[in-house]
Amino acid sequence: MAGVIHKLNQKKNNSWLFHLFWILPALFLLVFYFYPILRVVQRSFIEEGRISVLNTANLKTGWRAIQFSFKQALLSTLATLLLGFPAAYLFGRFRFPGRKLLRLLSTLPFILPTVVVAAGFNALLGMNGWINNILMRLFDLSEAPIQMFGTLGAIILAHVFYNTSIFIRIAGTAWERLDRNIEDAARVLSASPWQSLRKVTLPLLMPSIISATLLVFLFDFTSFGVILLMGGAQFATIEVEIYIQTTQFLNLRLAGMLSLLQLVFSMSITALGRRIDKMSFTPVIPVVDEGNLRKPDNLWKRVFIPIMVFMLVAVMVVPVLALVLRALMVPPGENAADGLRLSLRNFQRIFINQRDALFFVPPFIALRNSILFASTATMLAVVLGGFIAITTRWSKKIGDVLDTLIMLPLGTSAVTLGLGYLLAFSGSRTLIKYYPLLIPIAHALIALPFVVRILQPAIQSIPEQQHYAAVMLGVAPRKLWWKVDVPMIKKPLITSAIYAFAISLGEFGATTFLSRPEIPTLPVAIFRYLGLPGMENYGKAMAMAVILLCACAAGFIFIENLQETQENQ
Repeated sequence: MAGVIHKLNQKKNNSWLFHLFWILPALFLLVFYFYPILRVVQRSFIEEGRISVLNTANLKTGWRAIQFSFKQALLSTLATLLLGFPAAYLFGRFRFPGRKLLRLLSTLPFILPTVVVAAGFNALLGMNGWINNILMRLFDLSEAPIQMFGTLGAIILAHVFYNTSIFIRIAGTAWERLDRNIEDAARVLSASPWQSLRKVTLPLLMPSIISATLLVFLFDFTSFGVILLMGGAQFATIEVEIYIQTTQFLNLRLAGMLSLLQLVFSMSITALGRRIDKMSFTPVIPVVDEGNLRKPDNLWKRVFIPIMVFMLVAVMVVPVLALVLRALMVPPGENAADGLRLSLRNFQRIFINQRDALFFVPPFIALRNSILFASTATMLAVVLGGFIAITTRWSKKIGDVLDTLIMLPLGTSAVTLGLGYLLAFSGSRTLIKYYPLLIPIAHALIALPFVVRILQPAIQSIPEQQHYAAVMLGVAPRKLWWKVDVPMIKKPLITSAIYAFAISLGEFGATTFLSRPEIPTLPVAIFRYLGLPGMENYGKAMAMAVILLCACAAGFIFIENLQETQENQ
């Protein structure tokens, strides 16, 4: 992909290919980001050609959504810090058995789709979850004793599960990278452990801690799937209210206004986070300095480690295990003779239409759609991301502009983007005909910043001397990209493709606006089946969630191993 660089470097300013490399991503952003956002702004203020304002009822509804968005985001962030900060200390300073596996399992939620998270907690704490089933059997109860779903506590718990991994990944990695000799020097100078932490460690870690906290708050603030699946419509954040006002009341003016406010809030938080992130020395993917990790040397540390391990396993591992076991078990009450036993029945059912319903879309079709959309989105994101990375090498000025523009979708909620697409591309029969194509386009737009962040350093690091040496050894200039560059960027290229595929596979917010009933994706199908009555539908939802979990987990583990191999070379 980057091999064309050398061949065209001498005449890049006059090359049509150079201009193509930056014009195509710019057009993509113009058509599929700025135009939909402009339609949202237009819909917010203009009605039938004139400027209008919202009525009192709409203003009250919008204000309630804004208040609750900040309230639940603040509470969720504080709860995440209560678990995330000691977890970051655990991984940043101690060596203990099972550390690598626990870290992998604790950071896995970083890439899990929200529907999988909701399905995991449903399998553990739902009406038909393991804990309720066990309690009902032990105490001979007729109703589930734990009513977790539909409460603010369920939302906060899911956010802690989902976002603690972010805090571990950013603040924990910074703690790993922080030279422990600095702390030891403070102790030699008669500083107590608390003084060393407060006056030495925390000031050095503060940029990473603030960056992680802002990122957690942003994800909590823009949360959609967790709120909708764990709390319900009665807990309407800005994201959920946009969805409700659009799909149930067709109140596009209020939805557009809320989307605009959401965009402003998210962009402000993202801009602040980027400024702080420049002060931080923490990489996205950690590289452990084993010299900073030590075994516990006193009693409280020996107690602290097992307590934290237990808490992390209980909060971040048990829900995933509950989901897998629930999908592999025959649902209680479905066959009294069988009882609870391992079975693949739920997985078998997702491939057939047992009731021969005329308008039924088998879950297998949703799986096929997700793979097709994810493959298309991956190709788009990798190609456009490669173009932007090459442009940055050829022209830093144009590359910096593109780099800034592609970060804007990262601060835009997927629901706002979905509403923008609905307003921009559903106004004629011709556009509606090709409407499903917007799904992989939206997914590619969301994945593009991650792809560029991975490919850009790899392409920038290719030395020109490699090209000169290859030409001197007889390699034709047109073959440089294949002989020299592709082998050098192969691993980052694979990593970026897996990231894009996983993001697309689990995307839920924008897809809820764009998918048709007959063309669902896997997350949308899981959402539908969780809302249907009957143990059969519940089992199908669990099975599909496990498939989605395995796909994302396999990609995550592959990326981690690939990165570790690259660092060891």
